[in-house]
Amino acid sequence: MANHKFIVSGGGTGGHIYPAIAIANELKLRFPDAEFLFVGAQDKMEMQKVPQAGYAIKGLWIAGFQRKLTLHNLLFPIKLISSLWKSRAIIKGFKPNVVIGTGGFASGPLLQMANSLNIPTVIQEQNSFPGITNKLLSKKANRICVAYENLERFFPKDKMILTGNPVRQDLIDIDSKREEAIKYFNLDVSKKTLLVLGGSLGARKVNQLIEKELPLFDSLNVQIIWQCGKFYWEEYKKYDSKNVQVFAFIDRMDLVYAAADFVISRAGASSVSELSIVGKPVLFIPSPNVAEDHQTKNAKSIVVRNGALLIKESELDEKFNTVFSDLVANENLQKQLSENIKKLAKIHATSDIVDEIVTLIK
Repeated sequence: MANHKFIVSGGGTGGHIYPAIAIANELKLRFPDAEFLFVGAQDKMEMQKVPQAGYAIKGLWIAGFQRKLTLHNLLFPIKLISSLWKSRAIIKGFKPNVVIGTGGFASGPLLQMANSLNIPTVIQEQNSFPGITNKLLSKKANRICVAYENLERFFPKDKMILTGNPVRQDLIDIDSKREEAIKYFNLDVSKKTLLVLGGSLGARKVNQLIEKELPLFDSLNVQIIWQCGKFYWEEYKKYDSKNVQVFAFIDRMDLVYAAADFVISRAGASSVSELSIVGKPVLFIPSPNVAEDHQTKNAKSIVVRNGALLIKESELDEKFNTVFSDLVANENLQKQLSENIKKLAKIHATSDIVDEIVTLIK
């Protein structure tokens, strides 16, 4: 039997890259001799993160289409044609059994070409509101693995499977790592720990909020692990101290979740999926600057089931102090949020997605 070959594409943000790597890792467990190739956008973070995870990657000259007339946009048709031709060459050279896309600019031309060459394709859609690329690709895709219900208005119903989002497997049993985590981050056990996550690149409004509320956290006897994102590190590293640890990026997410008593987070799809598995009390501050406001929709799907708290960016000034102070003081609320968000976790998402991929191997 010839070795299986898979091309995987996902990039632009951690939210597209980590699901792609998780799917590849699970495929590798099942097919240890399989060959893998990732395809990304040549100047985006996948070009570092994928090789760090042990996989080869090729970059396409592709970027998003901005909604205004710029030089970037004038180049867009040229970049798209170049990326389609390069994708065709990659697919013809590598001869994959299946091509898998988890979103991001590069997955558009790649899956489009795979479809036209009659190679089976699988889309993994993380959000409750799909982006334009996946909507276009879904017409020809063989399977569409989704994380939220009621996406029939975007995708053909007969191809959709509700799997949930792939998450890092090391998050599944974090309770056993709490002692290790407290040592790793050198935390004070007499204090509660707040974890602040603004996404891999950072979130300006969340960072400004944390800076402004440092006296409040101090008065509540709360220590902070603050992932401010690489764009904001220079600005906020001055606050790094025993009680406020500031990181551009956190490598050991399993340990940081194990250490946390509360989490303040954006509501990107992969964060929401991870936090459901982790099961800590969460306050979501969705980014209003994303397509179709999908972060608010992601967060609300948890909030309506009483599994998290939510404050809009525009209401932080008036609400944050009260909402956060109440959460710290109210152990019943903490317990309730934890139990309810855990019920929404889909811990078998990665293997369910790979089950679907395996059915397509010719």
